[in-house]
Amino acid sequence: MQHGTATFEIEAPDEAEMSNRFRVLADGGFPYLVAEIDGAVRGYAYAGPYRTRVAYRHTLEDSIYIAPDLHGRGIGRALIERLLVDATANGFRQMIAVIGDSRQLASIALHRAAGFRMIGTFEAVGFKFGRWLDTVLMQRPLGPGAATTPL
Repeated sequence: MQHGTATFEIEAPDEAEMSNRFRVLADGGFPYLVAEIDGAVRGYAYAGPYRTRVAYRHTLEDSIYIAPDLHGRGIGRALIERLLVDATANGFRQMIAVIGDSRQLASIALHRAAGFRMIGTFEAVGFKFGRWLDTVLMQRPLGPGAATTPL
């Protein structure tokens, strides 16, 4: 957060804030995964509401964070694959990736490999580290997607 553009937060949330975010998502039935290596958290992924209005209730937004020294080792792929399985099992129908910074080529490639397709780019919507940042949107259907009416 303080060094990267994967999130548009400027200050890293403290442990209490992260615990609260986890609790809200877990209590809401949303998938939340942690990658632990040698007893240390080295990555995490979760899916939460894409938007709060009720019509969006079948659509999720994913977030995936991997320790910078472990990029490219398959942790992100393992997390996103499990996240998709869990979200589908919970009856969700669409997942949106909102990728901070169009230069996040590894995140874009990870999502593409997991079946997401490019939807578009919002240009220069964030400002961090003295430069404007884009937001890339990708989308993937879950289960039957929009082919059937959700329960």
